[in-house]
Amino acid sequence: MKAPHNPPKGGRANDNAEFKTADTFLYGLLKEFSIENRKHPTQAESIMWQFLRGQSLGVKFRRQHIIGPYIADFACLSLKIIIELDGGYHQLPSQQDSDAERTEWLENKGYKVIRFSNEEVIANLEKIIKQIKQLINEK
Repeated sequence: MKAPHNPPKGGRANDNAEFKTADTFLYGLLKEFSIENRKHPTQAESIMWQFLRGQSLGVKFRRQHIIGPYIADFACLSLKIIIELDGGYHQLPSQQDSDAERTEWLENKGYKVIRFSNEEVIANLEKIIKQIKQLINEK
């Protein structure tokens, strides 16, 4: 495992939007994971990204964005919305505990976390997009 490194060259923590939300100690390792996750998205992540990218919902979303010690699947920093897509392993009790801890940490930082299963995204994307639009309008 490679040791974490400092913020990217030429950028300070206060100047770089990506680094601002990251845990400085874990940044290097999390950045590697986020890059790999972007290179190898799940089918549901690819589908969701097609609807979130390019401010198609009126706000900017980032994918695989580092926030504290976590990597959010999709994050709108301006409205503090995080969208998480959960695969089958999220049904395991240990993963549910970890997800609850993660959600609590993010919500304590002011984020609204919403979760959908991969199956929901694939089978009923219109309903999910409607829920996301509603949340954006409430903010």
